[in-house]
Amino acid sequence: MSSLQYFSYEKVGKELEEKHGFCAAPGGWDPNTFVIYREINAQIDEAFKNVDLALRAAGGKGWDQVYKVRSYHVPLNSEAIEAMTRNFAKWMPNHKPIWTCVGVTRLGEDDMRVEIEVKAYDPKQ
Repeated sequence: MSSLQYFSYEKVGKELEEKHGFCAAPGGWDPNTFVIYREINAQIDEAFKNVDLALRAAGGKGWDQVYKVRSYHVPLNSEAIEAMTRNFAKWMPNHKPIWTCVGVTRLGEDDMRVEIEVKAYDPKQ
């Protein structure tokens, strides 16, 4: 689709785009080093930061523009749900997006425990 635009943030975002041919923002890794945090709360916190970073790299306003979230979890448990809920309150205190939460058996990297996919509205488009 020629009207769609895709963006990747600097360093790890660009490296993953070059290596795998897709825009990769939503994982719980350090965006400068690609170190994946092992603890689920830290990984989810970092994934939320990375989504914000990607949205801003695309010229957006971050989580304020997000209206839909789909998260994938290995495993899907109460600790993951609580961490997601905490981050929703932190990053979107003024609105509540649609959220689909899915448990999966594996994600793209061995240590990944969460991946967050969002849809955001850009009124300029």
